[in-house]
Amino acid sequence: MSDDHSKMEVESRTAEAMIEIFCHGQHGSKEGLCSECRELLDYVVKRLEKCPFQEDKPKCAKCPVHCYKPDMREKIRAVMKYAGPRMLYRHPVLSGAHYLTRK
Repeated sequence: MSDDHSKMEVESRTAEAMIEIFCHGQHGSKEGLCSECRELLDYVVKRLEKCPFQEDKPKCAKCPVHCYKPDMREKIRAVMKYAGPRMLYRHPVLSGAHYLTRK
């Protein structure tokens, strides 16, 4: 991964793409995000910024620190379940980067 695309930046862009796919597909948003999905994205970005592991960040499922509140964890799980299979077609480069750089 190049210096101008840090692991945390890719994590953030991937989360944003997944939340957009979810919001458009499940909430019918045509442009932008609904308020609920905007809140989730803001939360995810904030958690990534405060991640103690930063560039050494493991997969969230394998992380010893559970930094998401339970309700937000459930929301992001729903997003990943819905958007994950669609990411490969809509954002193949982000999908590849996400899966190839995971610990």
